[in-house]
Amino acid sequence: MRSMMDNKELTEVHTKLTQELRRGVLVLAVLSQLTQNKYGYALMGDLSERGLEIDQGTLYPLLRRLESQGLLQSEWSVEGSRPRRYYEISSEGARLLDLLKTEWRDLTTMMESLLDG
Repeated sequence: MRSMMDNKELTEVHTKLTQELRRGVLVLAVLSQLTQNKYGYALMGDLSERGLEIDQGTLYPLLRRLESQGLLQSEWSVEGSRPRRYYEISSEGARLLDLLKTEWRDLTTMMESLLDG
């Protein structure tokens, strides 16, 4: 029988599981913030302001994947100091976002019921 975890092990497991939970909501979070054109760095800032930290190494591959799936569209802008790629949700992405919002609300309601037991 395994003995109880020490504080260091508990912290490590907590950190890992928290990262898994956050990773699971990234698509929903990103789609929800791209109803208007935004470039990646601005999107990172908006998500961070709302408590969801995401690094560039996670965000940009996710944006490219969502675009290749037809959920986002992008265009380059050369105005300003340097070229920037702006992303915006596509009509298919907006339809999917509505479905995901419903699913999220159903899941959170179910989890509230389970956690309040």
